[in-house]
Amino acid sequence: MKEPLHRSVAAELRRRIRSGAIEVGQTLPSEADLCQEFAASRGPVRQALATLRDEGLIGGGQGKRAVVLDAVPTQPFESFLSFTTRAEITGHVPGQRLQEIALRRPDATVAAALQIDPDDLVVQLLRLRLLDGRPAMLERMTYTEPVGRPLLNANLDAGSIYALLTTWGVDLDSARHTFDAVAADATDSALLEVPPGSPLLRERRLTTDSRGVPIEWSDDRYRPDVATVTVTNTRTARTAML
Repeated sequence: MKEPLHRSVAAELRRRIRSGAIEVGQTLPSEADLCQEFAASRGPVRQALATLRDEGLIGGGQGKRAVVLDAVPTQPFESFLSFTTRAEITGHVPGQRLQEIALRRPDATVAAALQIDPDDLVVQLLRLRLLDGRPAMLERMTYTEPVGRPLLNANLDAGSIYALLTTWGVDLDSARHTFDAVAADATDSALLEVPPGSPLLRERRLTTDSRGVPIEWSDDRYRPDVATVTVTNTRTARTAML
C-alpha cells in the first residue's frame, strides 16, 4: 500500500533537517514551493508541517515561514514504553544487538526497586539499540524471574521485547520514568561509540502489572544526539492565588 503523501513529505523534510541540508535556524521552503516540489495540494503539505511541529523540529505558523528549531525529533512522552515504536514514529529503522543475558541475583538497588529479596533470581540483559544501523541507546534490563525466564530462549535481536512479552500474555500495565544525565562508563563508551565520560540521557523505568506489582527495572542510556524528551503541560483549571 502506498504511503500517504503527507508522511512522504514529512519524511523527506525530516531527512533534510537531520542530515544538515536544512540547518537549525534556517527557514523551510514556503508552502507554495513545497506543493510544487512534491506535486501536492496544501492539505498534505500542512499535515506534514504539523507533524514536524509536533516533533519539535520546526516552529512558526499562522502565515509565517517554518523555521528549523532542532535536528533531533522528539517523541510523544507516552511512547517511551517502546524504543521500536519511537523509532518508527520519528522515521528511523530500529535495530538491536543482544550483548548478554543471564539468570542471576540482583544487586540491592534493583532488588529494592522490584520489591523482591536480594536472594531471588532475576533475568538481566544488556542490549544495544540501533537507529538506521548506528548505536543509539544501551539497555540494562532486569525482569522478575517468572516474567523474564522465557526470554533466555528467545531471539532478542528480532525486535521489541515488550511486543514479545505482550504476545505471551504478560500484564504490562504502567511504567514510571525517571530522566537524568550521566557520564558514559567504559561499557557505554565502547558500545555507544562515545568518549568515556560523555554525557548521556538516562531513562530509568519501573514497569508494573495491573495490580501494581513490579515486573521490570531498566536503566537505558541514550546518545544525546539521537534522543530528546518534550513534555507539554496544559493548565486546565485556574488556581487561586494565595
